[in-house]
Amino acid sequence: MGTATEDSSNGYEAVANIYIAGRGTRARVGDSIGAGVVKAWADAFPPGATVLDLGSGPGEPSTRILQEAGLTTYAVDASPTMVAAFRERFPGVPIERNTVEASEFFNRTFRGVLAWGLLFLLDPAAQALVIEKVARALEPQGRFLFTAPRQPLEWLDGMTGRRSQSLGEHTYQRLLRDAGLTWVADAQDEGENHYYFVEKV
Repeated sequence: MGTATEDSSNGYEAVANIYIAGRGTRARVGDSIGAGVVKAWADAFPPGATVLDLGSGPGEPSTRILQEAGLTTYAVDASPTMVAAFRERFPGVPIERNTVEASEFFNRTFRGVLAWGLLFLLDPAAQALVIEKVARALEPQGRFLFTAPRQPLEWLDGMTGRRSQSLGEHTYQRLLRDAGLTWVADAQDEGENHYYFVEKV
């Protein structure tokens, strides 16, 4: 593993096949931890609203939830294996193979942006950049949903062994406010993942 090339997928390309196997065996979307929270968020959009799924992986269950809610979905993921699996499952959904912070899709506008299990995989500067880009890409009254622990902490990702970092709710609130976004509500799922519900005023 001593190559100089930086893995832009934050370690997920190396474990992509294991990840996809785990995500692909769910009998129903509703069986996934947190699916109910994301489904309720998705169902509140008008049908056909355009939503961006950041760090979609193979699209299970995130993109599937957005599709089942009748939303026009775009996705981005940095792992070539994940993107290939996504294209197989969702041939009609545009997906860009790229890091989220460099995604070309941020040149578009969206009613909603989802970053489920993603932000804390990025370094703090990239997290701040993504929040700024989300704010610019959201239409007025657009909505952003992301997950991160409430407290500032670092841990090793269970799948990749890489460092993950939550900036904590106070820092997220400041970054959101500076970007013109408002943290309006939060929730916790049965896996104790913390959700930030954000709106662009």
